[in-house]
Amino acid sequence: MNDLILSIVKPIVDYPDEVGVREVEENHRITYHLSVNEHDIGKVIGRHGRVAKAIRTVVYAAAGLKQHKKVYLEIDE
Repeated sequence: MNDLILSIVKPIVDYPDEVGVREVEENHRITYHLSVNEHDIGKVIGRHGRVAKAIRTVVYAAAGLKQHKKVYLEIDE
C-alpha cells in the first residue's frame, strides 16, 4: 500500500524526495501517514480537498481488496 501511495503522490509534488509514508497498525484499523514538504501540502490537498479525496478513494478501494481492517489516510506536513 505504501508503494501505491508513493506512486500517486510523487508525480504531483515539487519535492518528490521528501514524500514519505508511515504505517500505524492498531486493533481494527491501519492508518497511513503521508508526509510531504510544506510547500507541497497545497498540491496534495488540492482545491476544496479534491486531490486528497481522490487519493483517499484510490487507497481505500485498493485496501478493500487486500485488508480486513479499516484503512485511513492522514496527510501531514
